[in-house]
Amino acid sequence: MSAKEFQIQIKKVAAESDMYLDMALKMLEAIQRCQREQRQCVMIVPVGPTGQYPVLAELVNHLGISLKHVHFFNMDEYLIAPGIPISPDDPMSFHKRMETEFYSRVLPQLAMPMENRHFPEPGHEGEYDAMLAELGGAELCLGGLGINGHLAFNEPPEPDEPMDADTFASLGTRQLPVSRETLAVNAFGYLRGDIRGMPKYCITIGMKQILQSREVYISLSRDWQYGIFNRVLTEPVQAQIPATLLRRHPNVTFCAPAFILD
Repeated sequence: MSAKEFQIQIKKVAAESDMYLDMALKMLEAIQRCQREQRQCVMIVPVGPTGQYPVLAELVNHLGISLKHVHFFNMDEYLIAPGIPISPDDPMSFHKRMETEFYSRVLPQLAMPMENRHFPEPGHEGEYDAMLAELGGAELCLGGLGINGHLAFNEPPEPDEPMDADTFASLGTRQLPVSRETLAVNAFGYLRGDIRGMPKYCITIGMKQILQSREVYISLSRDWQYGIFNRVLTEPVQAQIPATLLRRHPNVTFCAPAFILD
């Protein structure tokens, strides 16, 4: 079964740095297209990966491109407990990562207004979805692929929680526990294996908002993503592998360096 059957495009680049450049150029293209058409440019954006943000900031500054019409809706954020956000000063905070990797790097005269920098907040899940819808939905959704096939923190349902693909696809922004698989791989990537130090809860934008985006771009940058990516292309569309739902979307690109796809 090939990706072409699902209208999924697979883009292979030479190195991981080329993938971040490609992501940054994809974002810049959307920003300039919306600017020419004199409309808001709305994106759903990740923390993981983040390598595209310094590149985008450099391009924006060098070319003098205003981001006043751009809205970033962050996919997700960690919670230290249900209803309690992680401190924005915590090294694991996605607020902090966005500030460090992107917002602080853009020249003040070009930067996005503070009110255009959106994060999901506990207790305001419906408002987050409504705000995105009122802006016309996302022009572009970018992200990575979790080891269990999650997109954002849309973790697969538990084995004792039967859920069909249509129901999972209709889920909006919500709070949920982070799965054991995700805790382990993220602890390896960000805390040198300290799984006990990982935040155990999260708030995530829904599959509904991701699937309603006009274009979806997913990057692969880790060896272990080969296995789940293969499952995304070959397993039936199902809630248990959330990214299989992308096969229902008409405009999806996966981009990866050659060492992952070869």
